[in-house]
Amino acid sequence: MKGKIILVMAVMTPALFAGNLQAQRPLTWQEALDITLGNNPALKQAQYQVQEKQALKQAARSLYLPQADLNATYVRLSDDIHLDLTPVRDAITPLYGTLGKYGVFSGVPNPDPATQQIMPILPDDLSTSIIRQKMLEGLQNVQNGEWDQIIQKKEFATLQASVNWTLYAGGRVRTANRVAELQNQESEWKKKQVSGDLTAELAQRYYGVNLALQAVKVREMVLDGMMRHLNDATRMHEQGLIAKAELLNAKVYASQAQRELDKAQRELETAREALRNTLGWQGSEIPMPVSPLFYVDSMPPVTYFLDQARQKNPQLRQVELISNQAKAGEKVSFAAFLPALGVKGSYDIANKDLSEQAPEWMVAAGLQWTLFDGTARMKKLQASKMKTHQVQEVQKKAEADINTMIVKLYNECNMYLEQIHQIDNDLAFTDELVRVREKAFEEELASGTEVTDARLLQAKTRIERLQAMYGFDTTLARLFQFAGIPEQFTSWQLSDKAKTGSL
Repeated sequence: MKGKIILVMAVMTPALFAGNLQAQRPLTWQEALDITLGNNPALKQAQYQVQEKQALKQAARSLYLPQADLNATYVRLSDDIHLDLTPVRDAITPLYGTLGKYGVFSGVPNPDPATQQIMPILPDDLSTSIIRQKMLEGLQNVQNGEWDQIIQKKEFATLQASVNWTLYAGGRVRTANRVAELQNQESEWKKKQVSGDLTAELAQRYYGVNLALQAVKVREMVLDGMMRHLNDATRMHEQGLIAKAELLNAKVYASQAQRELDKAQRELETAREALRNTLGWQGSEIPMPVSPLFYVDSMPPVTYFLDQARQKNPQLRQVELISNQAKAGEKVSFAAFLPALGVKGSYDIANKDLSEQAPEWMVAAGLQWTLFDGTARMKKLQASKMKTHQVQEVQKKAEADINTMIVKLYNECNMYLEQIHQIDNDLAFTDELVRVREKAFEEELASGTEVTDARLLQAKTRIERLQAMYGFDTTLARLFQFAGIPEQFTSWQLSDKAKTGSL
């Protein structure tokens, strides 16, 4: 009897104590979801994209405002800029000389206040003398003047402030702000899509570990039953109650149960590693799901999920926003046919060797209207319209695909519920079958094979029930994902209607 006990413990030890070698961290579904949404790089990337689009949206608003610049310029020309008026000097010199010598003048007002009343107009000879003198003085000034002047040195520098303000651009500014807003909304829906994808992925891996844990428990129960049957068969063989073949049969099935348990444990390790990846788990502890597999007795009508998807599915909302962006692109293409109006101004803050003739400040208003550029604008407008049609067709296809997927997932959920309800009935039959076969074996009315077959059928039924519950949970998570309401998965999991069942 001592040998039998040692045999049982030697076989059971790997199954019972393998998971106790490393510390475990219990995790509820909500805790696992919070960790995933807080650690996952894909969601962080989506959040950074949202922040990027928000910054671009704010940047687009500045298009409504004037642009002020400070410009520093250094210029070096090949030569100084001259203004040569020598031809003018040469043209007027003869005139001054002739009038200064031979000109006859009259009607010159008397400049002397004392005699002005008596003689308001100077005599002709005196008028001629005075005017000739002035003309000769002017001739002297003309001949001595600098008629070739530098109006701008070849090297100069300026520091200017300038302002440019687009008042009208055919709707381009307004459309640019509209596109920036649409892209910001698109990034928000992209983030929601990533969050929904992660929720569905977490459901698959979190409950995958749960399923693997339950499968290990089932295999441990099978192994325990097989070992008890092996002990009974050994005892009965020693008493001469059964043939050696029955004993060998019990040993074979016990060994098979051990292999199935080892396999289940390996699958558990694989499932745990997948869960660690989704969680972004960095700790040395093993994450241990504690929220059980669950199901509900009935589903709401499929129209509920279809209606939710039309309003909240992230992919549909993104396609809709892309369609609106394509329509905005049409407006931008049409704006090329309209004029652009703007004002600008500049002020000379400081300069070095800048011409004194250069203005200190300047303001201007300008209008630009492209009247002809071949067919470029027209073709671009046609291309933007074709882009809109493309996106609209993509939108129709996406809506049809989403609806089809929702109906498919909805039917799969109901299929799993039907399986669970049917298996619940089968479990009662298999439990009774094991009890009857074990009793019959003890009374030598049944063979060992019949007992092991009953136990294997019982284990198969229990695992099928767990798999059906796992299938329901993962499919339900995907259904909520496509409906755009992944947060409701947690609500269902915590609701009073959720049933967990037992082994």
